[in-house]
Amino acid sequence: MAAVKQKEKDAARKPKGQALPRAKTPEEAGISSLRLADWIRDLLQSNIEVHSLMVLRGGKVAFEAFRAPFTPKTPHMLFSVSKAVTSTAVGLAAAEGLLTLEDRVIDLLPAYAPETPDETLEKLTVRHLLTMTAGKQMSMTADKSKNRWAEDFFEGKWEYAPGEGWSYTNENIYMLSLILRRLTGQSMVDYLMPRLFEPLGIARPTWETDGGGVEAGGWGLSMTTEDFAKYMLLYQQKGMWQGQRILPAEWVEASTTWQADNHKSEEDGNSGYGYCFWLNELPNSYRADGFFSQLGYVYGDDDAVVVINAAEPMSHKVKECFARHFPGIFIEPGSEPPVAEVFRQSRLTLPALPELYETPRSKMIEHRIEGRLIAFSQRSQFVNDVFGYPVSVMPLAVFYMSANKAGHINFVRFRFQADTCKFSWSEGAERNTVLCGMDGKARQCKIRLGGVDFVVACTAAWEGGSKLHVWIRPMGHVAQRRLVFTFGSDTVRMLPRSSPSLAAVAQYISGNASNLFHNPLVIRLAEVSMSKVALVAEPLHFGYFLTK
Repeated sequence: MAAVKQKEKDAARKPKGQALPRAKTPEEAGISSLRLADWIRDLLQSNIEVHSLMVLRGGKVAFEAFRAPFTPKTPHMLFSVSKAVTSTAVGLAAAEGLLTLEDRVIDLLPAYAPETPDETLEKLTVRHLLTMTAGKQMSMTADKSKNRWAEDFFEGKWEYAPGEGWSYTNENIYMLSLILRRLTGQSMVDYLMPRLFEPLGIARPTWETDGGGVEAGGWGLSMTTEDFAKYMLLYQQKGMWQGQRILPAEWVEASTTWQADNHKSEEDGNSGYGYCFWLNELPNSYRADGFFSQLGYVYGDDDAVVVINAAEPMSHKVKECFARHFPGIFIEPGSEPPVAEVFRQSRLTLPALPELYETPRSKMIEHRIEGRLIAFSQRSQFVNDVFGYPVSVMPLAVFYMSANKAGHINFVRFRFQADTCKFSWSEGAERNTVLCGMDGKARQCKIRLGGVDFVVACTAAWEGGSKLHVWIRPMGHVAQRRLVFTFGSDTVRMLPRSSPSLAAVAQYISGNASNLFHNPLVIRLAEVSMSKVALVAEPLHFGYFLTK
């Protein structure tokens, strides 16, 4: 009830000045249309699945593009960009005198003090958590659905003493979120609403939480592309917003300058680490960085901000593409006229993401399977039990953390109409129905999966007369569920897949094993096993008709 009242209050006090000012043309703000078009072409030719992007200079939006079905109003999962926002909350709490960076974690969370004193734990401070120098080695297989996130952290082994190394650990930032909850008595979103989100004109965002309602901190935040750009612009403007001081200038400076040596990190991100911001090789440049290439760049010397939402697990591809075009894309504002030919040829647009196109309908099979209930052998889904992930949506981190995990697709039913197909299925304790466009146009529906509500865009199409493809894209997330049903006379086979593919995600994890794990043997095992996981983690499912 309290949560409902809070949402009503937030809705009643709409943020003022929501929209950022727009330049009439890229050139007016100091962006070359020709070079901008070159960057977009490079992104597309590099097979990078961009969902949206926005370029700001001088505080104005010089260019923006959204790839259908994503729109300016679509909140997008930001993954580890969430860490930077958590660090902002810490900075605000420090400015209010609620904590200092030298405060010991065990003093702020005394309930977790071990029975046997731990001298190493007594050295752990807020600063160590912020800079990824805490030293705790967390288990990658810890079951987050059990809601023992803090206990898992404190029970984790020490890789090194606080301050004596660097390792990128999500749970460090969750601990900051937990500390803020204990100090403020509020959720982090509630705490940030009047201090950050409302002043910037950002509507109340969603943030994944643990079972007790504490925000994940290091992941789980969703905002629109423009809201993401506003957040980065606040830092580019040294904490000022429309003449109002939002963040202390010294906090912004400390957050975005060298605080920790991350030279052992991945090749594209070892130029130094601030308070959850990454330093770039280019001087006076830094970024907020999230999985699947959610990136917010600040180019301090050029008074510019660039943000991008994407679904590319190999983020080095996106960063290399940035490096090929920035800061060369910047020009003296107004020094060049707009290039009409670029606009006329629509070279400054992002084509819609591919959907299933219209194909000849298999009317005989549609008639035969219309309304019939299909059951699938649960033995086909053993991998879901082993991994704790749902098949075909592994790239969606939300399902990894959910206490009510998705998976176990069963009791499927199809109903066909003139240009659509109704697809119904059970998954865990939930049952959903979506309307799939069969005319090449996606239909949007609402579903609930893994205890989470989604708006999804859906299409379906026949292949070769016996295979029905169904694509379901949760809006604002990176993964699209792709199911292929093959119909025999009495049997049905279902092959689950996703985009980005599990193979691509496995390749990323395999290539970054040394950053995720620390034991040399475990690293080697991870490299080998992840290269093979895509072959077994999405197995063929065997089903049969329950009704005639």
